[in-house]
Amino acid sequence: MLNDKLSKLRFMGLFLTLFLVLISTGTMLVRGLNLGIDFTGGFITEFSTSQSIEPSKMEQALQAHIVGKFELTSAEDSTNWTVRQPELLSDGTKNDLLTSNAWLKNLQESVLVEKSNITIIPLDSDYIGTQIGQELIEQGGLAMLTALIMILVYLSMRFEWRFALGSVLALFHDIVVVIGIFAWTQLEFNLTVLASMLAIIGYSLNDSIIVADRIRESMKLNQGESLSHVINAAIRSTLTRTLITSGTTLATIGSLWWLAGAPLEGFSVALFFGIFVGTLSSICISATFPELTGLKVDYYQIKEQEARELQESI
Repeated sequence: MLNDKLSKLRFMGLFLTLFLVLISTGTMLVRGLNLGIDFTGGFITEFSTSQSIEPSKMEQALQAHIVGKFELTSAEDSTNWTVRQPELLSDGTKNDLLTSNAWLKNLQESVLVEKSNITIIPLDSDYIGTQIGQELIEQGGLAMLTALIMILVYLSMRFEWRFALGSVLALFHDIVVVIGIFAWTQLEFNLTVLASMLAIIGYSLNDSIIVADRIRESMKLNQGESLSHVINAAIRSTLTRTLITSGTTLATIGSLWWLAGAPLEGFSVALFFGIFVGTLSSICISATFPELTGLKVDYYQIKEQEARELQESI
């Protein structure tokens, strides 16, 4: 009875993951991603203030001097500031470096700064061209694609091709769902988020390999049980470890999301939801896919028998 319930839950989870992929893909096509300056190009200006200023007041002061959209971030002490400006203004005209930095002198002369006797100290100013941003997109996508291919090749040699393909499909699901969340919420998608995608691939793969390894060992020792029973038994034996590991990791990332502030918000959100859906996919996709594609419960026993016969013939 318990075995039947677990099988139903696995297949329900499989349909849920398929639904999430479809919804995420549709969201990406309709809404698109809110790409950060790392990818779209623009100006990054860093400066410090001699005294701490509330971020809301600093943002209000900047709105009076900066033309077009900008993003303001600050360190915990609110004395070190970073302003990011897109390369193109809202009317489509290019925002040149001289114009983009003119606001810094005007900020020093603003009422907020003069009344508080605050000194503005320019630290750094960088320009990221659109060509560089396009290269970053291509290189980041190539890095993820290369990782997936290498994982597929390694797992095919280490396990069986159905386990390998199931694990890669689970990783694909995790990445698509996380990107879909960013498309839905329109959170900025930048290089730190891209880095978190690679971390999600590693974490989710670890769960998939643990489950696959337990299934393989159970298949070698199987005494007439069905493949569904073997898979469910392997999931039950690893479930406690998976939930504890994922739970403690989610608690840590949740703290980072809550306390780190805007600079690491995208990174934290991506990792949080990536690990959550990664735990789901390692059970519902990577463990269920071999069963759907016709893996025989005595596959490894036959392989071992063939290996013994070959060794004896030599």
